Parts: sequence; structure tokens; C-alpha cells
Amino acid sequence: MAEIEEILRIAAKGDGVTASGRFVRGAAPGDRLLADGSLEHGPHHAIPLCRHFGTCGGCQLQQLDEASLGGFVADRVANAATGQGLVAELIAPPHLSLPRRRRRASLRAESSGGRIVLGFREGGSHRLVDLAECPVLLPEIAALIAPIRKLLAKQGGRIAADIELTAVEQGVDVAIKGLAVEGLAATEAMLDFARDQNLARLTLDQGYGSEALWEPEPVTVALGGVSVPYPPGAFLQATQDGEAALIAAAREWLAGVSTIADMFSGLGTFAFALAGPGRKVLAAEAARDVHLACKTAAARTQLPVHAMHRDLFRNPLGIDELDRFDAALLDPPRAGAREQVARLAESKVGRVVYISCNPSSWARDAATLVAGGYRLEELRPVGQFRWSTHVELASLFVR
Repeated sequence: MAEIEEILRIAAKGDGVTASGRFVRGAAPGDRLLADGSLEHGPHHAIPLCRHFGTCGGCQLQQLDEASLGGFVADRVANAATGQGLVAELIAPPHLSLPRRRRRASLRAESSGGRIVLGFREGGSHRLVDLAECPVLLPEIAALIAPIRKLLAKQGGRIAADIELTAVEQGVDVAIKGLAVEGLAATEAMLDFARDQNLARLTLDQGYGSEALWEPEPVTVALGGVSVPYPPGAFLQATQDGEAALIAAAREWLAGVSTIADMFSGLGTFAFALAGPGRKVLAAEAARDVHLACKTAAARTQLPVHAMHRDLFRNPLGIDELDRFDAALLDPPRAGAREQVARLAESKVGRVVYISCNPSSWARDAATLVAGGYRLEELRPVGQFRWSTHVELASLFVR
């Protein structure tokens, strides 16, 4: 007869784990796995807020209370470091974004059984969850789900489209890809929808690139107090508070330096927050539309931000280029920055701030920096994707 076992921790993919190594879906630390395979809830088990939890693949951890959710985020970062033999001098308490703070979402819409299904994928499946609610999204974004579903139903024909929703300074930006809008009536229906919903912008990609159907005024996002043009679908940190936590770390760690190389700089999330009197920032970015948005904002504000169009995967900054800077900041995609980090490890740059959305690739790159003579001074875990196993971090390396 199987013994009763306690759930000791939460694994990287969100399952509870017992001392014997059994994995239990939907468990929280302190729960008990009974002999019949059922779960007895413990003091850290929370009641999920969303009716779709357990089916929707967007969240894996709504069963955790605040303490155990924070513990999961912190452990993911700490375990990634120790897995590479790294020891941080300080690991700060995790920052957790609250519910209803997510300012961007990527949804899928498909025809199914004579209706439009709009939502996220089910966990481990291509099936869609037809969202009736979403407690992670900003209310103004969640409020558009039902109207978009009705809009797509009016278009007729078979629907298979991707919808990007982003909160910007002017409201909500809606970008639809894969929807064919043919004829005057269909176009007018899209314009009526944009006006009635008071959208900041409505763009449509029918296979030939994004075309703005509705944009009463130029769409911008606020980065470091600067209004930056926002190309459809461009990357933004998931929540404003999470972005603020990452920026606060960078500002604190880079106080007093005069020249910074901001690599994989995007729209200028960190560049505009760091640049100012006595401090110059190089903002290197590969995506041309994003680079041009950063360049435009820098020219308009006259801030000391030099926007450089450069693919750092194919053409990383060399040692001679890096040695001109007091500090470097990296915020690469999930794959990390293997080639650029290898050159940083050979440079004379005194401080490196590494922002990461993937603890595994970060740990690989961090090991390269440490082997090159840097020490890992501080780690700050960040949980912007609440109730998800997706974890971010800010880290400081000092030579």
C-alpha cells in the first residue's frame, strides 16, 4: 500500500514533488498525496481564481499562495545559478507582479463548430481555450476579448488568426494577423469596431506585412519617461511594475558610471531610463523598426542615447569596442547571448548588468562571465508572468 507523502517543492514545470520523486499536478508545498492518489490540501494551497485553470496553458501555478509562489520564482533563479556552480553574494527577495497587471497578450482565434474560439492554447495541446475571463490581464485588455470574438464572427468564412493586444499610452493596440478582410462592408466593420472600442490602433496583416487601418494619433509607449513610437508587435516587458523593478536594479547598480553599452536594447527600455547628464548610452538592436523607433525618440528628446542597428548574434561588439565603456547591460531573447558574452568575458568592462527571461541560458552565460574574471554580486528574481513557470531576473557582475 502506498504511503502518504508530503509535497516538498514545485518543479520547474509546475508540478509538486515528493521526497520519493513523485510528480503531482496542481499541488502546493505542504499538500499531502494520499494512498489512493488524491491530494489533501495544505496551508499553502490557494483556490484558483480562474475558471479555466487546469485547462488553459497560460497559468500553471494558481494553486500556490503568495509565499509559495514567491518561493518558486526565487528557487528557479537560485537553482539555475547553483546548477552552473555559481554563487551569488546576494539573492534579493523576488518581485511578483499582482493579478490584472499584464499589459500584452498573444491570443489565437479559430473557427470551431460554427463559432469563433478565442484564447490561449490548452496545456500541452494545440486545442484552444475559449476565454471567458483572464485574471492576469489588464482589465482594459480582458474587456476586448468578447468584442473581438463578435467582430471575427461577423467577418464570415473560416477564421484562423493571431491577435496581439498591447496597452500603450493612447489605449489598447490591437494587431490581427492572418485575417482576410475583403470588400467595403468588411473593412467598415473593422473601422466601426476600432472606433466603438476606442482603440489606440488597429493593424491588419493579411500576409503582406502590417497595415494600420485605424490610428487616430501616433501610437507610443512610455519608456524611462520618454514617449517612444511603438511598432506593432514590438517587445515590451510584460508588466509596468516588473519593468520598473528591473530598471531600478539597473539604475542602482550602474550609478556613477558614465558610459554604458546597452545590448539587445529593443525600444530603449533601459537606455532611456539610464541616459542623462554625464551618462551616455549606446543602444544596439537588430530589429530595424524597433531600432528606428528608439533612434527617433532619442533625436526628439536630445538624450545622450546613440541608437545602433546591429545584429549582436551575427556581429557582436568586439573587445576593442567594449573596452570603451564603463559598463554593459544585456537583455537578450530567451536563447541568451553566448557570442556577445564570450567577448564581454575578455573585455575590461567593469560592470555587467544581465537581464534575462530564461534562467537556463542566463546561467550558461553567467558561467562564462565568471570564468572570465567577473564575480556574481547580486541576483534579483522577478515574476512578471504571474502564476506561470516563466521567470525573469536581473543580475550584476563586477570584474
